[in-house]
Amino acid sequence: MYQVDFSKPIHVHFIGIGGISMSGLAEILLKENFKITGSDAKSSDIVDKLISMGATVNIGQSADNITDDIDLVIYTAAVHEDNPEYAECVARNLPMLSRAQLLGQIMNNYKYSVAVSGTHGKTTTTSMLSQIFIEADVSPTISVGGILDSIGGNVFVGKSDYFVTEACEYTNSYHALFPYISIILNVDADHLDFFNGIDEIIESFHTFATNLPDNGHLIVNGDMDCIDRIREGLTCDVVTFGLNETNRYYPVDIEADDNGHMSYTLVVDGKKQERIHLNIGGTHNITNSLSAVAAADILGIDRSHVLTGLSCFSGAHRRFEMKGTLGNVTVIDDYAHHPTEIKATLTTATHTPHNELWVVFQPHTYTRTKALFEEFADALSGFDHVILVDIYAAREKDTGLVSAKQLADRIKEKGTDARYLSSFPAAENYLLKNCKKNDLLITMGAGDVYLIGEELLGQ
Repeated sequence: MYQVDFSKPIHVHFIGIGGISMSGLAEILLKENFKITGSDAKSSDIVDKLISMGATVNIGQSADNITDDIDLVIYTAAVHEDNPEYAECVARNLPMLSRAQLLGQIMNNYKYSVAVSGTHGKTTTTSMLSQIFIEADVSPTISVGGILDSIGGNVFVGKSDYFVTEACEYTNSYHALFPYISIILNVDADHLDFFNGIDEIIESFHTFATNLPDNGHLIVNGDMDCIDRIREGLTCDVVTFGLNETNRYYPVDIEADDNGHMSYTLVVDGKKQERIHLNIGGTHNITNSLSAVAAADILGIDRSHVLTGLSCFSGAHRRFEMKGTLGNVTVIDDYAHHPTEIKATLTTATHTPHNELWVVFQPHTYTRTKALFEEFADALSGFDHVILVDIYAAREKDTGLVSAKQLADRIKEKGTDARYLSSFPAAENYLLKNCKKNDLLITMGAGDVYLIGEELLGQ
């Protein structure tokens, strides 16, 4: 494998530079004086920011973008052998690294690296821990899979030995990471276009945990049925968190205020600690915060900074994000694209003042929709009104085996008001006519469904 010498900047080309993680890595290298070029299918605010920092970005991917002066090429799991730039790089025998391999090499430069993994909650938990680091003034380097207002984007390059990042299980990319602290928030059936079921997913997370050094630390959700399989044979320190009192870190006296924001009394090793106030809702965010507290404790960060960081963290973009009000209708946007995440968002919404709950859901990938069809129907049937728009294909092609209309019909069979609308304008017109005073509207999904809310709000 090609090894980057970070003391000697070179020309690095990113295939798919506009992705949230790829752009973050490109920004880190830009600030280390590397020459950065890249390509993406379309322009975006992220691409514009990279250009303003000195990157050269081509819109559209072509073999012509691979120039003679490129020293190293970075690509994502979404890039395949038939990609013209990838094929040209192979033909030229250029050094190539996956996004995860580059991330792993960057992390190796930091003594206190933290990798946040799990099927759900990675961005929120990484953001929580980032906020704690910022409050503690430890000058961390941060790479997060969302936009975090406190750092003005998705990446921040600090000046210390602290590094925090998300670690994604898709295509086992996180196996290229060797952190000092690993967090495993949860393990669920997802990315079934790559994994052959839950057993293979559990084994993947176990392999990720084995990357920790003997003096490293695994912070893991002890409420999971698979906890023993995850920590089997590990030689590092293992710290458990969760809602049950069998864990080292757990909450008691849980409450939600009038805005749905959660608070609880922290318990560590059976002893009550401080009262923790979150500026976001959902029981799932209590468990997310527990893992962040555990990581901060390991790193010796004063608890006062932890309390302040958690209390002022109001969420990353697209994580139950308040977008505005339309008349007397509150518009929220959320990234949930798995049944477990939908249920968590629904729970948060029920604690938020409202009359009736509306959701516009855009399923993400045909494979996920087909594999978890009944689970999606069950989760979405908890809303008062459900609108389905077409499946967001992402890296896939339409197989014809599943559709958003079929999912809408199944939800309707369960007794919930549900309908399929074939276009964003059709959904917007229907919402304008039918949402009533004090209703709560959530646009939900990992694709571009957020555009519906922004169009309604005139943003």
